[in-house]
Amino acid sequence: MAQQIIHVYLMPGMAASPKIFEHIKLPEDQFEIHLLEWMIPLTDETLNSYAFRICKHIKHDRIVLLGVSFGGVLVQEMIKHINVRKLIIVSSVKSKHELPKKMLLAKSTGAYRVVPTHLASKIEVFEKYAFGKLMAKRIELYKKYLSVNDSKYLSWAIKQMVCWEQETYSHELVHIHGDSDSVFPVKNISNCIIIPKGTHIMIINKYKWFNENLPRIILGE
Repeated sequence: MAQQIIHVYLMPGMAASPKIFEHIKLPEDQFEIHLLEWMIPLTDETLNSYAFRICKHIKHDRIVLLGVSFGGVLVQEMIKHINVRKLIIVSSVKSKHELPKKMLLAKSTGAYRVVPTHLASKIEVFEKYAFGKLMAKRIELYKKYLSVNDSKYLSWAIKQMVCWEQETYSHELVHIHGDSDSVFPVKNISNCIIIPKGTHIMIINKYKWFNENLPRIILGE
């Protein structure tokens, strides 16, 4: 009897392209990977309603759902509409209590409303003033992996991230986090698998760890 294929759906981080998963490879005799993409939100759309629309792109039952960063927040909203075999978040948070102080401050002051999201489409401007190898490298990463530079989407996404109100989470959720994550510092994170020297973009630069360990995590071994 042929082994049943497990369908694994991957959701990238805020404004990111599914290209961030280009090096994620799982045994093809056991798993099939499907890439999800961001859509432009409707006017005044809630995160839960947005999650429901994304769920329409799920074509299989009993899937594995993995989300990175803000995508990790989104997939937690998605499981309110669909049943999954396994939920995995990477470089993300499980509740508002894991948000860093700077995001909580941005929420309380309303500072998130004045983020100049319209500049996101001006990467070529930043490129002219990229001093130093580190900044130049970061801009190259942005150009390669960011696919959504729409100001409406970015303003919406920042608001949804900063103002996320989830209090509790399912303890069946698997949280994978880097100990060098500068966006969501690990000191605020509980009940997670910690990746040494893992940064916020470890799905890209520590893909070997994911390729080696995701099959075991998915199968619950």
